Formats: sequence, C-alpha cells, structure tokens
Amino acid sequence: MLLRSALRILLCCIATLATAEAAAASPRNPWNLCAAHVAEAERILRLPSHLMQAISKVESGRWNRERKALFAWPWTVMAEGKGRYLPNRRAAIAEVRRLQARGVRNIDVGCMQVNLYWHPEAFESLEQAFDPVYNVAYAAAFLQELRREARTWPEAVGRYHSSTPPRMRAYRDKVLDRWHEEKRAARKQRSAARSQAALPASDGEEAPGG
Repeated sequence: MLLRSALRILLCCIATLATAEAAAASPRNPWNLCAAHVAEAERILRLPSHLMQAISKVESGRWNRERKALFAWPWTVMAEGKGRYLPNRRAAIAEVRRLQARGVRNIDVGCMQVNLYWHPEAFESLEQAFDPVYNVAYAAAFLQELRREARTWPEAVGRYHSSTPPRMRAYRDKVLDRWHEEKRAARKQRSAARSQAALPASDGEEAPGG
C-alpha cells in the first residue's frame, strides 16, 4: 500500500532528526516539537512549503501569549466536540484512556489530530500516537496519498478532514487561509534575515583585512 510505503520511508528519514533533537535539548520545548517534525516531513516528501504547518495549526493550534504566535501542540486531544491541551504526553495518554473507558471512540490526537477511530492501524500504541515523529509522519503520508487520489492539493486538504462536501469545503478554506498566512510570515522572516545580513559591522567590530 502506498501509504505504508511512504510512511516507512518518512519514518526512516526523520528518525535522524528526532535523535539529533533529543541530544540537543533535554527536555525538548513542546512548543517547537510539531513545527520541527512537520518541516522535516514537508522537505522529505516534497510537500508544498508550509502546507502541513497550516494544517497542524488548524488542527492543534495553541496560542503562546509570550511569543504572541500560534503553535501546533503535540499533546492535544479532541473528543466529544471539545479540544483539550494537555501539559505532557503522559497526561494526554491518560486523557485518551479515560475517554475510551467511557466508551468514546471518535478521538483525534497529537500534532496532526489523527483520528483513532478512522485510522485504527495508524499506530501501535497510544505512546506512539503521541510521539510527534510518528504522528506527523503518518499524517504526511496520508496527505500525500490523498493528493494522489484527489489530484489537487486543495482537494486533498479538504479530504484530510472529511469526505462530506460541506465540511470538506469549510475545512479546506480555513486551511488555505492559514497557508497564505504561513507563507507571508515566511517571506517576512526571509526578508528580515536578508536585511540583517546586509547591515554594516557594528561599532568596535573590526572589518575584514583592517
């Protein structure tokens, strides 16, 4: 199956990134986890730049007051029409188990809000479902497969959420709006970086060859 093949390739490639991140930061900042793995998935699978970032923020976006920005949150649980931002993976897993003990089955989890009911074979365990590496990798491979079927990215985005036309269109439009915002923000960052690089050396800094 194409989905499984893409998933194996993606997991193999981003395992290196996950290992490097774990070595570089302990504990890792959860505000940056989803974005880092999403960017790597976009690069490896050659997905349109910032498209999965837009989806992740629509799915699990949480506002960071200090940084005044929206970030996908890895410990997000959605069930019974209510989103929950849990403080860590252990708490998120415990929340899903409580829901399942009450008979709730339609549950979205993690950075990309993969639905456990509609994707029962996506993960081997809840621990894996809330691992951003696996959560993002599965969602990226699934989105790529939807693109093959739908033939356009906007159509694939809509189907990521639902195959029901009204819900599909509403979700697609929401993500596309977010995607435009993500691309504008990226352009501003690149422009600011170029401007900073073009600034002359500050006072007291010796010019090359001086």
